[in-house]
Amino acid sequence: MTSARQALTAWLDHLANEKRASPRTVRAYGDNVLAYLNFLERHRGEAASVADMAAITAAELRAYLAFRREGDTSQEEGGLSPRSLSQSLSSIRAFHRYLDHRLGAPNAAIGLVRGPRIKVGAPRPVSEDQAHGLIAELSLDPDREDWEVARDEAVLTLLWGCGLRISEGLSLTRRDAPLADSLRITGKGGKTRIVPVLDIVRERIDAYLAVLPFALAPDDPLFRAKRGGPLSPRHVQATMQTLRSRLGLSDRATPHALRHSFATHLLGAGADLRSIQDLLGHASLSTTQRYTQVDAAGLLAAYGKAHPRA
Repeated sequence: MTSARQALTAWLDHLANEKRASPRTVRAYGDNVLAYLNFLERHRGEAASVADMAAITAAELRAYLAFRREGDTSQEEGGLSPRSLSQSLSSIRAFHRYLDHRLGAPNAAIGLVRGPRIKVGAPRPVSEDQAHGLIAELSLDPDREDWEVARDEAVLTLLWGCGLRISEGLSLTRRDAPLADSLRITGKGGKTRIVPVLDIVRERIDAYLAVLPFALAPDDPLFRAKRGGPLSPRHVQATMQTLRSRLGLSDRATPHALRHSFATHLLGAGADLRSIQDLLGHASLSTTQRYTQVDAAGLLAAYGKAHPRA
């Protein structure tokens, strides 16, 4: 009889190799479902089989969610936030769908459980002036060599000018440069999209390559760390943290905020949501529609400053 843990291993392998989910996604799903199985084993007093998973009741799943919401006092672990709890439930549902479709163990009770309500906030972009200021501030750092400054200018300009995630920007190889008029980017879930390349993005990357002290093979990562290895996402995040501290910006000024800025600038210039969805690589238009909240807020702010009776 197949155990639930064996089914979990098979499911994660399915996600990684058939669905081409990112390692981070696979790890998150695995952690969420493993915590669920651990709870069920403690609750039932024995390891669960696939057949047992088909018999899990809605009450048992609600008990698990309540347990995670309150936290494990015996392990001095705090409870999950509503967003994290919702993500955990989503992972559990996905696992049960796999048990149904692949192992013939359906469980209709899982669909009866609703997750916590989450208030979806609007994206938090940096303004155009702030983005310019962040990039300009790089040249004032006396602790970085000229090629490191050129590299960081190229990375931040790329994220802002093409609307890329950090992982997407750092996935570029030496073969990709000099950049063409567009880039083929593989994003979440292996979804491929085409994004146009602005002249300023191409110029920044050319300037970086002109002073790069390392010889790169065609398949080597384009952006290099100080000792020659691939540049890490953590470096980009730390750089933004330093820059925003110098400029007195809030902690909302993250590398991902540059991607948000890309979207809101396009929306403010009249681009339609469907085009922005394609450029960002969003699977759902509802995700892209959040940017309309940001644009509306900007219009109201401008009205308040400009109207003589405001």
